[in-house]
Amino acid sequence: MNPTQSARTNSYVFQVELLIESGNNGEALEKLIKALNQGAITDYRILNGIQLGQLIDQRKSELLDRQPVPIAPPAKPNTSASNSGFDSIRAFMKSNKLIRLIVNKGLGIKLSIPCRILNVDEDGNLITVYHVDEKQVYTFRMNEIEDFQD
Repeated sequence: MNPTQSARTNSYVFQVELLIESGNNGEALEKLIKALNQGAITDYRILNGIQLGQLIDQRKSELLDRQPVPIAPPAKPNTSASNSGFDSIRAFMKSNKLIRLIVNKGLGIKLSIPCRILNVDEDGNLITVYHVDEKQVYTFRMNEIEDFQD
């Protein structure tokens, strides 16, 4: 070996497609990253995620007799029904009652927050709460709230 040459390892790049089964995309991504970090992989780059629609196309091609299923037009929202969730939240806010919010932030992240409701913005679908343990104020979108308990 020439003294100017050093013993070095070579680097190789592979493109692979992986199928990971999980409850949702966030959990599958978490499993992938965990597997990549535990392996003997020096570096990686995740270029894209799930390709939607393949399972739908496969199931359509497997159908023997296709019969259309009638779909009723969506019902117009009832304003009294849509406000009922806000009404109970407003009642908690007026009574300054301690409640527990279950918030889904996505990617498998769920928070359980003991809090008092400070404000409800029906137009923006926002709720502002005071976290009694952390002594912090947080604002969440209403679609992030899975449940609340008094």
